[in-house]
Amino acid sequence: MSSSLAPLLEAVALVQDSWADAQGGGDLSRAQLIAVNDAIGLLRRTTDAVHAEVAAGLAHESRRELGPESLAKQQGFRSSAQLIATTTGTSTGDAARLVKLGEATAPRTNLLGEVLPAKFPVVRDAMCRGRIAAAAADAIVTFLDRMILKVGRVVAAQAEGLLVEKAAGLSLDEVRKLITRTEAHLDPDGVAPREEELRARTSLTMFLRDGMLHLNGAFAPDKAAPLLAAVHGYVSAEFAAKREGRDPAAPDADRRTVARIQADALVHLAEHALGCESTESLNGATVVVRVDLADLVDGTGYGLIDGIEQPVSIGTVRRMAADGGVIPWVCRDGSEILDWGREKRLFTPAQRLALRERDGGCAFCGLPPEMTKAHHIRWWARDAGPTDLSNGVLLCETCHHLVHDNGWDIRIEGIGVRAKVWILPPPHVDPKRTPRLGGRARTELVA
Repeated sequence: MSSSLAPLLEAVALVQDSWADAQGGGDLSRAQLIAVNDAIGLLRRTTDAVHAEVAAGLAHESRRELGPESLAKQQGFRSSAQLIATTTGTSTGDAARLVKLGEATAPRTNLLGEVLPAKFPVVRDAMCRGRIAAAAADAIVTFLDRMILKVGRVVAAQAEGLLVEKAAGLSLDEVRKLITRTEAHLDPDGVAPREEELRARTSLTMFLRDGMLHLNGAFAPDKAAPLLAAVHGYVSAEFAAKREGRDPAAPDADRRTVARIQADALVHLAEHALGCESTESLNGATVVVRVDLADLVDGTGYGLIDGIEQPVSIGTVRRMAADGGVIPWVCRDGSEILDWGREKRLFTPAQRLALRERDGGCAFCGLPPEMTKAHHIRWWARDAGPTDLSNGVLLCETCHHLVHDNGWDIRIEGIGVRAKVWILPPPHVDPKRTPRLGGRARTELVA
C-alpha cells in the first residue's frame, strides 16, 4: 500500500497548495482554475490506485469460503461490491469493476505464501504514479485479459507497456479508440468475426409519438461510414453558410444546435434520395478507406475507415471500394505530386487525401475530416509558406482560430503521410511549451 500512498499524499498537498490562494471566498483566476483542476485530476487518479488496492483487499476478506466470517457480511452487506458501492455512492457494477482492477494490479501470493508480481505491473505502476485513471486502467486490463489467450503473455506484456505509455494524457474515449486499433493490429484475423458480430447488431427502429418521428439506430462500420460522411458534410456546409452569410432560406440557422442540424441532414438525405440530383450541400463528403497494399493483394490484414473506430476486414474493404463515393487509400509510394512548393496556393485533392491519412481529421481536437480544412502552418502570404505536406495540417474552424489567435504552434516531424503532428502550447498555457502529440498518431500504436 505504501507504493500508492506516497503519490496520494503528494497529490493532496498539491491540491492544498493550489487552492490556498482561493481562501477567503475570492474568485479563482484562470491560472488558479487550471492549477486546481490539474491537481484534482492527479488526486483522483492516485485515489483510484489506492481504492483499487483496497477494493481487492475487501474482496479477499469477503470471499465466499469465509462464510459468516466474511468482512462484507459482518458489515451487513451481501458482497464486497455492495459494501464499496454503498460507501462511495456508485453502482455495484462500478464497484465490481474496481475490485477486478484491484485484483489484476495488486501483488499476488502463490500457494506457498510467496509474494508474486502483479498480473499487470505496468498498469499498476502507472496508476500508483497518477498517470492513468481507474477507468482507463480497467479498459486496458480487460483488453489484455482477452488478448493473452490469443497472442500469449509476452506479446500482451509488450502491448501493456505501449498502451500505458500512450494512454497517459488521453481521455477515456481516446483510450478506447487506442485499444480498438491495437486489437486489430495484434489480432488481424479477429477483425472479420468482430465485424460480423457488429453487422448482426445493426438496426434502425422508428416510431411516431407526440407528433414526431423517433429514430434509434446502431450501424456496423461499413454502414456507418457513408452516413457519417454525409451528415458531417452537411453540418460542415451549414456552418460554412453561416460564416459566409449566405443562408437566407434558413432564418433560424444561427440558433440551431448541432443535433438539430444533424436531424436536418437526415431529412435532406431522404429528400435527395426521392429525386434531388444535387450533392453540393454535402460539402464534398467522401468515404476514405485506408489499407496496406500487401494486405489488399493478399487478402489479409484489415482496413480503416476514416471517422470510424472499428477496423474492417479486407473483404469489406474490397466491397466498399467497388461502391460509389468511396476512395480507397492504398498505403504505398505513388506518382502523385504531393509537394508543390510556392507554385500553388491551395492544397490539391491528392494533398488533402494525404493529410487525411496523416492527421485523421482535425489534428488538434480530432473532429472528422469532413469538418476540417487544409491550412498552411506557415502562412502562404505572410510567411511565404509552401503548399507542401510538411507545411499543411487539417484543422476545424474552431481550432484554426485557436492556433492563429492564441499563440499555439504546430510542428511536423517526419516526411509524408507517416509524419507526426506536434502541437506546442503558448508560454502562458505551458511555460515549458511541452509538445503534445496530435493527429492520428495520438490514438494509434502504429502511425
